[in-house]
Amino acid sequence: MSTPSTQAPARPARLSLAVRDCSTMLRRNLLHARRYPSLTLNLLLTPIMLLLLFVYIFGDTMSAGIAGGGPDRSAYIAYIVPGLLLMTIGSTTIGTAVSVSNDMSEGIIARFRTMAIHRPSVLVGHVVGSVLQSVVSVALVGAVAVAIGFRSTDATVLEWLAAFGLLVLFAMALTWIAVGMGLVSPNAEAAGNNAMPLILLPLLSSAFVPLHSMPGWFQPIAEYQPFTPAIETLRGLLLGTGIGNNGWLAVAWCLGLAVLGYFWSTSKFNDDPK
Repeated sequence: MSTPSTQAPARPARLSLAVRDCSTMLRRNLLHARRYPSLTLNLLLTPIMLLLLFVYIFGDTMSAGIAGGGPDRSAYIAYIVPGLLLMTIGSTTIGTAVSVSNDMSEGIIARFRTMAIHRPSVLVGHVVGSVLQSVVSVALVGAVAVAIGFRSTDATVLEWLAAFGLLVLFAMALTWIAVGMGLVSPNAEAAGNNAMPLILLPLLSSAFVPLHSMPGWFQPIAEYQPFTPAIETLRGLLLGTGIGNNGWLAVAWCLGLAVLGYFWSTSKFNDDPK
């Protein structure tokens, strides 16, 4: 009769240990990011430099084309900021791929495999840490955008919350993919190269110009990829424009990439070392 009472706390105890191990790994990754900020800063500078370049060099001309009126860069600022916010997430996750690859090549993962810890906590620490860094990076790029003239129009509190939720969901999806890239890369340089599409895809989307202005043969490339529906959804939420089916497509892309990245990453992580 005493057996059920002794076994009852087992699951809560395991859950408590899993949460503790995940928290420990999260602190480890945040400490690494704080001690070695150069990679994060370099990746953060890319969307900021693109923002300043496109606004102050091409802004007047692009605004005239998009707004259909006289040159006024404010229209183009409003147009490109949503895309650059999502590009910022892609940039941040490149650092995650490099960090995971470093852990693998330096042997710390092999050390973790021998320890009595919750094994998924190693990956969870990387993912949660990267999502937090993405949120901070998006906030910094957003602050620069506001400083040079970006203004959100007609966005309700609910739309702001939806925009924040989309950014977090998108960051989580790309981070799991980046973790998988880091696990399969032989070194940090290869990991950075493998993750480069995460920052190049926004350049091939509707981030900088509308789809209808692109060559006909190129439009399917820009349309049928994860960044374009996410950008159009974020743009609609922040600027009060139509979203159409982009909202559902963006969520579907995020969930699909997150599930794919999760199973890919955990499968590679659980493989016995050669």
